[in-house]
Amino acid sequence: MRRMKAEIAAAKLDALVVVGDDQYELFGDQHMPAIAIYYGETIRNAPQKPVAEGDWYRRAQMRRLEEAGEVHYPCHRHLALHLIDALVEREFDLSALAALSAGQHEGHAYSFVHRWYLKDAPLPIVPVFLNTYNPPNPPLPQRCVKLGAALKDAIAAYPEDLRVGVLASGGLSHFALDEAMDRAIIKSLRAKDHEFLAALDPRKLKAGSSEIRNWLVVARAAADLDLSWLSYTPAYRTPALTGTGLCFARWS
Repeated sequence: MRRMKAEIAAAKLDALVVVGDDQYELFGDQHMPAIAIYYGETIRNAPQKPVAEGDWYRRAQMRRLEEAGEVHYPCHRHLALHLIDALVEREFDLSALAALSAGQHEGHAYSFVHRWYLKDAPLPIVPVFLNTYNPPNPPLPQRCVKLGAALKDAIAAYPEDLRVGVLASGGLSHFALDEAMDRAIIKSLRAKDHEFLAALDPRKLKAGSSEIRNWLVVARAAADLDLSWLSYTPAYRTPALTGTGLCFARWS
């Protein structure tokens, strides 16, 4: 993570498009968009709440929130609106968020990026949401790859001279670790084999492994770049093969 933070800083970006998922943090079953883009001027993260002594799980969850009061992080509204227009022209039906409702705050896919990678650099972001987790409408892998291609073209067509990064938030396989699948995906990332990525079985992209969809978008968006660095650690937690495929990469 220290290396990834340094890579982001070294890129000297003007904006960072963050592709992540929402786990009932902003959206519920009454409205669960397959794809959404936030175009507000800022996005709020909430302050931490008191946690009972010994409640290690809640204490760990609180780390995604702010210690010293709520924070409103900068977003790149103009780039977000441009991406919405460009993707609609490419026949992507999007949900668009101008602001959060009272009491809402950014989900952990975005707050982790802010609180770790961008903690010392107030870089404007564009939050892009994929419904990776929740039935009945997660986008298929081939749709994620097509979204990445469209996102690449849309960023390239932005009328101002900006250095724009695109970041996939989330792990490879978890909570059951599938090392064989992870390594096959990594091989395809290196080879720019987007057909293999588009053909992944969506039945394997469940629970935490569903976040692989975020990687599919970014891998295709980075098609013209080289995979200059990658680190993969299969982090097993139990003999039952629970764990997380911890993967970090940079295209440049």
